[in-house]
Amino acid sequence: MASESSFDVVSKVDRQEVDNAVNQAAKEISQRYDFKGTDASVAWSGEVIRMSANSEERVKAVLDVLQTKLIKRGVSLKALDAGEPRASGKEYRIDAPLKEGLSQEVAKKITKLIRDEGPKGVKTQVTGDEVRVSSKSRDDLQQVIALLKGADLDVALQFVNYR
Repeated sequence: MASESSFDVVSKVDRQEVDNAVNQAAKEISQRYDFKGTDASVAWSGEVIRMSANSEERVKAVLDVLQTKLIKRGVSLKALDAGEPRASGKEYRIDAPLKEGLSQEVAKKITKLIRDEGPKGVKTQVTGDEVRVSSKSRDDLQQVIALLKGADLDVALQFVNYR
């Protein structure tokens, strides 16, 4: 009769969109009047986005500009792991690495959530940094997606390979 349907729960970031957001933020910071003379900047430093300025308030404003650009480009702020500003010589810096992939701990939370609150007959399987969810009923899979979207997990989730 009906075969099993499935989808994967992943946490991936579109690097091109993040790169575009960083470039847009850098351009806006170079042109805005309130950033004149503050040595404010935002740029890639290896795998980390580094923001710097001459005061703690200014570097937080740089972070705000970057977050605005990320939201406009459809990148979840949960993927950005921005710390607190720290002094580095005469400037303040914030280093923000990107969080990609599901850790084992988060994957276990997801499978437990689906098992406890999801519809019966839904199976989960953790493979590497993603979770495969399968069921005979597509409606059950839709309920699982709605459940995970409503859950307060601190990672950006995407649902891929829906078949």
